[in-house]
Amino acid sequence: MPENDSASFTPPPAPPSEPKAHTLSSLWNALSWVRDLAFSVLIAVVLIVFIYQPVKVEGTSMTPTLADQERIFINKFTYRFGLGAIERGDTVVFWYPQDPSKSYIKRVIALPGDRVRIEDGQVYVNGSALVENYVPADNRDMISWKDGSEQTVPADRYFVLGDHRNSSSDSRSWGYVPRANIYGKAVFIYWPLNQIGRLK
Repeated sequence: MPENDSASFTPPPAPPSEPKAHTLSSLWNALSWVRDLAFSVLIAVVLIVFIYQPVKVEGTSMTPTLADQERIFINKFTYRFGLGAIERGDTVVFWYPQDPSKSYIKRVIALPGDRVRIEDGQVYVNGSALVENYVPADNRDMISWKDGSEQTVPADRYFVLGDHRNSSSDSRSWGYVPRANIYGKAVFIYWPLNQIGRLK
């Protein structure tokens, strides 16, 4: 007699609840994206408000170092919190002393207490002729400032010039820049792309 084979029947497992799992995953991804975006915006705000600020150059007074319509970043952190001193040769951004609603960008030539004179276009600081490789021959002029007489930069003031000497409104015409007016140092060109790089 043939044996009676017995077999137990196990129902297949229920399919996972894919729609619910997919919804939770999508929600978590969306929340993660919002969190990352908020964090990125916060970092950007901190950088712009306290450290770096994008600025557009308007005018030709700093050519060839900076051209009209170039975009640069200025560092506001160093000068604001006293972590770095303003040095001769720095390219600084400041509120124009004659109209604080306007910003200018120029190069620092002489510091508080320095003796400065300009004779036939040659700049002298503390008795020594200043070597200015950033001023091409075509951008120089032969003008003497205050008849070539030596002037002492007052305390808490800076003597600034544009690199394009024959096309710049600067300390030669409107005087020294108060320290309180200087709020940033130009550090990096980011536009146009063929000029991108650290500012010298």
